[in-house]
Amino acid sequence: MSVLDSLVPAFKEKVVQLLANCKAAGYEMRPTQGLRTPVEQGKLWRQSRTKAEIDAKVADLQAHGAAFLADCIIKAGPHNGEHVTNSIPGLSWHQWNEALDCVWIVDGKEEWSESRLVGGKNGYHVYADEAKKLGLTAGGLWTTFKDWPHVQLHSAPSPAGDFSLVQINDTMKRLFP
Repeated sequence: MSVLDSLVPAFKEKVVQLLANCKAAGYEMRPTQGLRTPVEQGKLWRQSRTKAEIDAKVADLQAHGAAFLADCIIKAGPHNGEHVTNSIPGLSWHQWNEALDCVWIVDGKEEWSESRLVGGKNGYHVYADEAKKLGLTAGGLWTTFKDWPHVQLHSAPSPAGDFSLVQINDTMKRLFP
């Protein structure tokens, strides 16, 4: 099964065009992750946070009727690593099949640098610019936290703009039993 298979149809159609546009420009982008479970999101969120931050977020979620989301953070267990997301479980468009991460391929190898130039350009910058032309939101163009491999269907940073925390909690519980 392809990473693209789980994406919602409207997003998948644009992503297929995005990847084709990048390739036509000479920059191959390979999808690495579309759908991400709430527990996987919890692992990524936890890895750059202190125990105090994690405990506070879990308590806050529980107090606001989002026990399932809190449990996803708990189940993720301890992880250490770089800061790669601001989104707790349920608040990333990855859990809604409306976000995708890609890696730039240079000479058959994964290239993660957002500053390396090939042919005078960086593949992630080409990817972000092409995504924008298609009406997608590119994480590399965000004004604060830059996430160059990320594109999403919505301009809203998270589903929290459209749904309450309880609605998100209940949707995640239904989608990821």
